[in-house]
Amino acid sequence: MAAQKAFINRNLQYVQVNEYLNDELKLAGQGKIEIHKTPMGHRVIIHAVRLGMVIGRRGRNIRKITETLEHVYGLETPQLEVKDLDNPRLNARVMAGRLISQIQKGFHFRRAGYALVRRIMSAGARGCEISIKGKLTSQRARTEVFREGFVAKCGEPAEIFVDESVLEVTLKQGVIGVHVKIMQPDAILPDDAILIPEVFGPPPEENILEDEAEPIDAVIAEETAKEASEAAPKEEEKSVEEEDTTDDPSSEDTIVAAEELLQEQDFSEEE
Repeated sequence: MAAQKAFINRNLQYVQVNEYLNDELKLAGQGKIEIHKTPMGHRVIIHAVRLGMVIGRRGRNIRKITETLEHVYGLETPQLEVKDLDNPRLNARVMAGRLISQIQKGFHFRRAGYALVRRIMSAGARGCEISIKGKLTSQRARTEVFREGFVAKCGEPAEIFVDESVLEVTLKQGVIGVHVKIMQPDAILPDDAILIPEVFGPPPEENILEDEAEPIDAVIAEETAKEASEAAPKEEEKSVEEEDTTDDPSSEDTIVAAEELLQEQDFSEEE
């Protein structure tokens, strides 16, 4: 029981530290907090978008946070590190904070939601889902969901590859909650098939591209040559036929002239 209580107390302490840092660094675009226990004390790593707001002027803010973590929350000699986020658009907490700020500024929730979905998918995410709950347009609370791509709902892929965050904001009409889920681009699902090159050879698409890159031009050149060779005899035949028709007495002009001669002979015989 003593070991269980120790684990519970430690996790409760970490949850309280996370809540304090989330409230303190709300405007700094804080995306992730890591707490590690080392022989020298606690090591706290803060991943944020605006590093200057985390550190403060001449390190004032970082010293204040260090003293609060040590004296209020009981961390042993906390050592704070500040790191920049690699891709903020793939961080659910950062994107949820941006959506909250847009709603506070008066943007329509549907417009803000679709804009956020486009930003997340343009960053290379495999899928995203955004839920906005509360009194959005009337006195009755409802839920609006914006989805695109694929987001795992359960199992190991949902625990490992899905980053999610929940934030709240209080407006005149009431409390509005935002729930953001982002499927990371490097997610590997159990049903994804991977062919082993040593057994199956290179992928078929590569073979098609490599084999047909050069022959396509050759095939086009052969077809054009065949069309030209077929068109040349036809033109010669047409020219020969035209020449024959001009010299042939059975042409229309010769026939008309012969008919006129016959008519004149008939008139002369009658006379």
